[in-house]
Amino acid sequence: MEAIATLVAASIAAGTPMLLAAIGILVHERTGVVNLGVEGMMLMAAIVAFATVDGSGSYLAGFAAGAAVGALLAVVFAIFALGLHANQYATGLAIALLGAGASAFIGLPYAGQSLPARGDDGIATLRELPGLGPVLFGHHAVVYLALALVVAVAWLLFRTRAGLVLRAVGESPEAAHALGIPVRRVRLAALLFGGACAGLAGAYLATVYTPLWAENMTAGRGWIALALVVFATWRPARVLIGAYLFGGVTMLQLYLQGRGVQAPSQLMSMAPYLATIVVLALISRSPRWIRLNMPASLGKPFNPNG
Repeated sequence: MEAIATLVAASIAAGTPMLLAAIGILVHERTGVVNLGVEGMMLMAAIVAFATVDGSGSYLAGFAAGAAVGALLAVVFAIFALGLHANQYATGLAIALLGAGASAFIGLPYAGQSLPARGDDGIATLRELPGLGPVLFGHHAVVYLALALVVAVAWLLFRTRAGLVLRAVGESPEAAHALGIPVRRVRLAALLFGGACAGLAGAYLATVYTPLWAENMTAGRGWIALALVVFATWRPARVLIGAYLFGGVTMLQLYLQGRGVQAPSQLMSMAPYLATIVVLALISRSPRWIRLNMPASLGKPFNPNG
């Protein structure tokens, strides 16, 4: 039981960066905006957060810097995609390439460095409880923040007027504009939220989960998060399941390696990505079901001036 509890707790921690990124993607895609630059945003946030913590010693400042960098890159995306009506897919790819290249350059002085030990996470007394203690009470605060964001986004989307406005913009921006809804401002706000979430994901990855900097350390998590939102049919609960599934398979392959299971290292490395895609594809195996749940204006530019 102790080994299972440790594995589950590690799976939750491993899935948290992708959960943060995916919940931000879900919000701005619900408004009809596709941003493929999440991977680059996570990388830029990771190096900025790492450098901030390394220089200041403050993890709170590191997370704030990471979220700010993610939001800043979201503004850059919005200038081109929303302001100049550039192709959203091409703009997002440019952001991804910019983030990957710039983070590698900025991170040269930090390559191979690690941050000092932080001590144990969670609630000191409760995390020692047998069984569920490490699973429920042994995590960093950002893990609980990610869970709270999932609940808040689900409530916002389906229980509030703001969520109705957000979904209306994603379904028909023309009709929303005719009703007096500021479509571009709603989309910008959603993009800023998504950028901040991607920034938090990168900051958590570089300062808590693996407290070191390495080039391309996100290892495709931003791309998997994008696919996860589609396979989860833009539902927060399904995003949560998919993110933790990824974390679970990641930890399982490390656990099997530790138990001496002989398998090619390349196969073990690809297992989390393959398992996540296969299971989510099975969950959403009906293309018609995805089309019915997909925001109707996804990826389509909107010009209020015609």
